[in-house]
Amino acid sequence: MATAIKKNVDSPENVLTIPNGNVDIVKLGELTAVRSTFNPRWKWSESVKPSAHTDSCQIHHIGYQVAGRLHVILNDRSEIEYGPGDVYDIPPGHDAWVLGSEAVVMVDFRVAETQTTPQK
Repeated sequence: MATAIKKNVDSPENVLTIPNGNVDIVKLGELTAVRSTFNPRWKWSESVKPSAHTDSCQIHHIGYQVAGRLHVILNDRSEIEYGPGDVYDIPPGHDAWVLGSEAVVMVDFRVAETQTTPQK
């Protein structure tokens, strides 16, 4: 019989601190909830790329944007902007940055085996 699970992202099991942001991680069995907060002036290619050792973000993001404006450019050069209330599916192979003066808060849902930390 299935069991209900309850956890809160305000009490994460793991916190990753990155330049201009942080990532709160909560595991729910086979699913991982990842709340990312990116402050103004955060840009993936400046804040994460040096530790990821890839030319673009290789994580597949599926989730919900809570706050702020995020601009994403895919490796094929197509661009899209996300804001509060948007549900997103961003494939691997992209750069992204915060637009404006409000922090971006987004919640990704990933299968437990999916990478949740920058590559080394």
